[in-house]
Amino acid sequence: MAVPALRDLRRVLPQARISLVARPGAGDVFIDADFLDEVLVYDRKTVTSAWNQAREWRRRQFDLALLFQNAFEAAAIAFLARIPTRIGYDTERRGLLLTHSLPRPAWRDERHESFYYLNIVGELERVLSGKQTETTEPRFDLYVSEDRKRKALSFLRARGARLNAPLTVLCPGSINSRAKRWPAERYAELADRLVEAGSDVALIGSPAEFDISNEVCQHARSQPIVLTGETSVAEATAIISIADVLITNDTGPAHIGAALQTPTLVIFGPTNPLTTFPMSPGAEIIRSAPDCAPCMLRDCPIDHRCMTAISSEEVFERASVMMSQPEVIA
Repeated sequence: MAVPALRDLRRVLPQARISLVARPGAGDVFIDADFLDEVLVYDRKTVTSAWNQAREWRRRQFDLALLFQNAFEAAAIAFLARIPTRIGYDTERRGLLLTHSLPRPAWRDERHESFYYLNIVGELERVLSGKQTETTEPRFDLYVSEDRKRKALSFLRARGARLNAPLTVLCPGSINSRAKRWPAERYAELADRLVEAGSDVALIGSPAEFDISNEVCQHARSQPIVLTGETSVAEATAIISIADVLITNDTGPAHIGAALQTPTLVIFGPTNPLTTFPMSPGAEIIRSAPDCAPCMLRDCPIDHRCMTAISSEEVFERASVMMSQPEVIA
């Protein structure tokens, strides 16, 4: 979601040294990014982590902090680091810690999430030049090096993937919401259909999502390649980059796949596609919304009808069409 804003930041400050501060794992997405100079990992292991991070920022003598996070902690670290210019939203009562405090946009729930971050860079441009360029077509594209792609292919082959077979990557989990998960038995039916059609099928996800991948395997007749919990975010990103299609719930890999121009099919249920759909010519969503959607709940209090209404046959047919289409270059 932040990639368009980071690209726009490079446009506004073409000669600046830009450092991205990210949590462990999230920074892996940006390993080959051409719009950043470095990624600093902030690992909140101890109660002194925030203070230590502030000391590191102060040592580096940053001139500007753009705070994409809404958290009070992010503003506190920038304040303690004595960064001269601190721009972000006035959320969690942190306005006094910022030099330029932005109100939460009234359109927040009506536009794609990427514009929320682009608006911060727009404020920076206004401060610097007195004008603000409106970005109407955000650029989400990311890059994975050929070396990382070769390593991903070797990794897959060592786990049973065939050299010339199509590769379908499935992401059946979701860490922050059980309601966003399409049923495991539907993923199993889909995996069987894909294998019967000649595709290799790989499951990806974090260690916290291993149980759901295991459940998919228990329902499936033909066993997929299970990579859940076995890859770093960097490795998973490289695997997605060489896939013929990615099928996923509305979760992080959906946006990674879209940014990498991998054909990506996202199964939507309780969340709002208006704000979180994957913005890419090669990405599509599949949705069968009842009256109660989008509810944004983490657990469905009734019968999960927004997800159970989507059949494995419907997803398979859409994915098959996407795999047969020419590669889309944004």
